[in-house]
This record gives sequence, C-alpha cells and structure tokens, in this order.
Amino acid sequence: MTEERIEEKLASYAQEGKKMFTTSSFQSHSLVLLHLISRFQPTIPIYFINTGYHFPETVAFKDLIAKEFGLNVINLPSQTPRYMQTDSQGRLLFASDPDYCCFLNKTQPLEAILMSHDVWINGVRADQSAVRKAMKEEQPAPHGTVRFHPMLDWDSKAIFQYQKKYNLPKHPLDAQGYMSIGCEPCTRKLDPNMQEREARWFGLNKTECGLHTDLIVKS
Repeated sequence: MTEERIEEKLASYAQEGKKMFTTSSFQSHSLVLLHLISRFQPTIPIYFINTGYHFPETVAFKDLIAKEFGLNVINLPSQTPRYMQTDSQGRLLFASDPDYCCFLNKTQPLEAILMSHDVWINGVRADQSAVRKAMKEEQPAPHGTVRFHPMLDWDSKAIFQYQKKYNLPKHPLDAQGYMSIGCEPCTRKLDPNMQEREARWFGLNKTECGLHTDLIVKS
C-alpha cells in the first residue's frame, strides 16, 4: 500500500467517525508506521504495551520518538502485578510459560482498548513470518473491531528506503545486532542465518506473542 493510499484510508476511517488506535514496540522498523501517522492523523493514540520487561533503551527511545514525532503515546501496563506472574515453583512466567506471560502482559491489556475503538492500525508485514503472510489488508478483530494492516505488502527494502528518505532515527540496540526487539529476557541478537522473528523466544516453538494470533478473527 502506497503512502498516498494509506493517507486516503486513514482519512476515510476518520470521515466515517471510526475511532482508531495503533500499538508500537518502538523498534526501528516500527517507526515507519508511526511517522506516517504523525504526517496524516497525528492525534491517533499510540499504545505502548508496557510489559515491565522492555530494555531501558526502548523506553528511552519511545520517549524520544513521541516528542520528535509529536505523537499521543499512552502507556498500557499489565493488569497483573509482577509478583503474581510466577508459576507453582516460584519462577517468573517468561522463563516457564512465555505464552501465558505474553497473555498477561500484552494480549489481556489490549482487550479493553479494542472494546473502546473501531480500528486497530497494525504494522505487521507479510515478510516477517508465516502467520503474518496469511493476513489480509483488513481483517476482523475481537469486539467488532477491524485490524488495518497498511504495511502488509512492504518488505525490508521498502522500510529501509522510507527510513532513508525521511532520515528516521534508529533504535540504539540496532548497532549491537538486535533486529527484532521485544522484552529483554526473550530477545537475543540476530545470527546471520536467522529470520527476523527468530531472534525472539530463541529455542522455543514460538514467534508470536498472541497479539497477532489471539486478537484476530480468521476468515
């Protein structure tokens, strides 16, 4: 989808009175969508799903980008205190049950946001994983909402070209070899023979946190 088409689609949602929002992990490649929103619909709320496990560099970068782009960034914490996020052995869930950890810290907090909005603007790309490749430009989500995937047909080259065109800043961990940056305990540096999402939950049969598997209605 071209920049012009994205602008038209966002304007169309606005004219229809649709209440829009987006979420962002504030990785370097995430900034393209945020920059587009800042140009076309800057009042759209940006929810930062604050798991409490983010790299300090990510939190600082989020604050920097919010100010530089003039974004309406809203902190979205988990409803479950950290001390309650343990298994029967007392281990934190990110080590023993990462799927449930993601549910408590990412999926569950977003449910209330979906209930109060109409359109979730989501920056997933088809080239990132098999799950995302199967998605459509517009797709139903829970609570009668719609997921809008404006970046679905963009690839890493298109992302790079946009970043270069607008001289977008880069996440400080990029230079250290991190390409897909999530929670600190579940993120590692990318090896040359790994796909982008394989740097997350390394060694586990897991490449998605639930936002793009649980919070979607498959047709």
